[in-house]
Amino acid sequence: MVTSMVAAGVLDIAFDRYGDPSGRPVVLLHGFPYDTRSYDDVARLLAESGHDVVVPYLRGFGATRFLDDATPRSGEQAALAHDLRELIAALGLDRPIVAGYDWGGRAACAVAALWPDEVSGLVSASGYLIQAGALATPAPPHLEKRYWYQYYLHSERGRAGLTAYRAEIAQTLWTDWSPTWRFGDSEFAATASSFDNPDFVDVVVHSYRHRHGMAEGDPAYVATQERLAAGPSIDVPTVVLDPTEDTVAALYGTLDHARHFTHLVDVRELDCGHNPPQELPGRFADAIRALDESLT
Repeated sequence: MVTSMVAAGVLDIAFDRYGDPSGRPVVLLHGFPYDTRSYDDVARLLAESGHDVVVPYLRGFGATRFLDDATPRSGEQAALAHDLRELIAALGLDRPIVAGYDWGGRAACAVAALWPDEVSGLVSASGYLIQAGALATPAPPHLEKRYWYQYYLHSERGRAGLTAYRAEIAQTLWTDWSPTWRFGDSEFAATASSFDNPDFVDVVVHSYRHRHGMAEGDPAYVATQERLAAGPSIDVPTVVLDPTEDTVAALYGTLDHARHFTHLVDVRELDCGHNPPQELPGRFADAIRALDESLT
């Protein structure tokens, strides 16, 4: 593995790279509150298969930094989509497979939907992660309670809490969202340092306020956000992973996925929680290999 930096759009993106630069490129995208360590084993397995594997730190995480102090610290889905698109261009990746979960899955879905000619395929944990419009309609109470952390961050008390207890909040979410995953203290500590990024709190707070219509988006992404709000279909070859023990994301099933993905290669249930690549790395890598084989 080599850790590098590249100027891409509004960011200087830190990323880990594995494998053969001449192999099929794969970009692996982590979620909140995780980092690139989610993919250590997946990346190693794919590198052994001859892939060129890029694992970036999202905006607000790890060593990734904004190039300009004046750039809004947006966490909206359109910003994440542009970051991924700019990274692909900056590294000269030739139509990579993009794969992700949580925030990273949202970025991968958005790029696959809006710029399908720039990727060859998609692996998405929990399926279609594009948010169509602000979340204005309340969900049933048994679902609403899953999102306490989002409502917490709508308040200034929540911002102060995340500032003071970023690692503690993250560890609570890891435990709640993946009840069958027995991660160790050292495993969590390897990721927790990524939350010390100076933009972490601002990006996270904006993300959860924007998606509920409580904060304006970055004007630079208005057109992209409007396209995403329309709920575009995803036409690139896709493998969907459904984590059966995930307590924060819903389990939709093949029929629902087929409404959003016009070229659905496979739907695979995984006996794990919210962080599939770190909980079941072999199964996650197998899904990418299977998608790759379907493209040849």
